[in-house]
Amino acid sequence: MTDQRRFDGKVVLVTGVARVGQIGHAVALAFGRAGAKLVLCDRNAVEAAARAREFAAEGIDARPTAGDLTEPDIARLAVETAIRHFGRLDVVVNVAGGLTTFGPIAGTSVADFDREIAINLKTAFLVSQAAVPALAETRGVIVNFASVAFFRPQDQMAVYAAAKAGVAAFTQSLALELRDRGVRVNAVAPGMVRTGDNVSSVSGAKVRWVEMRQITDGVLFLASDAADAITGHVLPITNGAA
Repeated sequence: MTDQRRFDGKVVLVTGVARVGQIGHAVALAFGRAGAKLVLCDRNAVEAAARAREFAAEGIDARPTAGDLTEPDIARLAVETAIRHFGRLDVVVNVAGGLTTFGPIAGTSVADFDREIAINLKTAFLVSQAAVPALAETRGVIVNFASVAFFRPQDQMAVYAAAKAGVAAFTQSLALELRDRGVRVNAVAPGMVRTGDNVSSVSGAKVRWVEMRQITDGVLFLASDAADAITGHVLPITNGAA
């Protein structure tokens, strides 16, 4: 029986990959170890190239591309890199984003708000928009990164919750738009993921951590043929956290 969660012959574009030990890096590595060829996109050109060399040492064919994904030309460049080097694109994983604005809205500037929306929602929009023609040819998949904040907003995180709620709504609407073109669109909504940065940020507070393997398993499942009937779904990955 064929393993439906293998990606041999598939080309996967992952954004937000530069930092070792963070989610984008782990997701890209998991796809590579499952047989995929990779396009690695990050605003940090030096680190994106370093990740490609790291993956090449494992026998993974990975091509870096760099720039600010809030700019349409950079999103198009990432997709063009996949087509130029590999001739196709099968999966897009929009990991780029994160929490940069924490605190009451009274102290939140318009620039803070714009940045949070841009890095989380605008990047997913632009990369998806650029990728749709190629994905329609392969009946491909988009996996976005929402957050548990979409389901359970928290104090001091109104702007981040709004950005990730936007990602979730974008995912669900785009899934309807693309279903007749054979493109599936889903998202994961992680809780607190055990990374070095996150562990440091909570200063010993009791946390029900989500492990990196649980995130990568969820993403690969949604991108795989095992999930070929699933689209428009936002999958919470919380490890049972309330």
